[in-house]
Amino acid sequence: IQRLDFGLRKPKKKILGSEFAGEIESVGKDVKLFKKGDEVFGYTGPSGGANAEFLSLPEDGRVASKPSNMTYEEASTVPFGAMTALNLLKKVNIQSGQKILINGASGGIGSFAIQLAKNSGAEVTGVCGTPRLEYVKSLGADKVIDYTKEDFTKSGETYDVIFDILGKSSFRRGKKSLKKNGRYLYASFKTRKLLQMLRTSMFGNKKVICAISMDKTEDLIAIKELVEAGKIRTIIDKSYPMEQAAEAHSYFEKGLKKGSVVITLDHL
Repeated sequence: IQRLDFGLRKPKKKILGSEFAGEIESVGKDVKLFKKGDEVFGYTGPSGGANAEFLSLPEDGRVASKPSNMTYEEASTVPFGAMTALNLLKKVNIQSGQKILINGASGGIGSFAIQLAKNSGAEVTGVCGTPRLEYVKSLGADKVIDYTKEDFTKSGETYDVIFDILGKSSFRRGKKSLKKNGRYLYASFKTRKLLQMLRTSMFGNKKVICAISMDKTEDLIAIKELVEAGKIRTIIDKSYPMEQAAEAHSYFEKGLKKGSVVITLDHL
């Protein structure tokens, strides 16, 4: 799937990167929302192009004023993960006092899902590998499960929501870990999962929900406000100058990061 997305023999897009933060250099004559010098952050989506000194964006794109309490580096790590987590968690309407398990808690989406669920008053259990246990705890998870040592589906604990971000488990395995009226949330649409969603919508009290994030500028503004209110934060693992972009991608792909990996420009 990734090869189809990014090109079979070479990348479809010559410039990678989808999250950014920086200062507006110039605006078109009809632009009303922004002006030269504004500090902004945002997300280009699958079109990429963010790993560059200059980036051209539509006024109504996923771009907003940068959180005032974040540096450019910090702000550039927020949009995709935070907007995706926000959109997907809306699908399950988490209430205060409920229990949610996040499978894939240390990734870009999971790290913000922890914080957003805690803001809703939920009790959060994060599932991750051994090297990232402390990282996930630092984000506010009430409990952390090391998937290399423990299978959450065999722990006897039950949850109102299981958010399986990467689909590493399954509804079949996780069903017994759901409470009555519990929801198993997938961050994807695949035939088998869609059939499960259809079947559970008609039978039983435990539901499968398949969802993808439909990010909007309004979501980015909501995230900005949460950041400025101290409700969510980001942790940077490593920063690389633009000249070392290849090294940054290599480090990211090794799966060793504990937080975000950032590519920076000297003049920002």
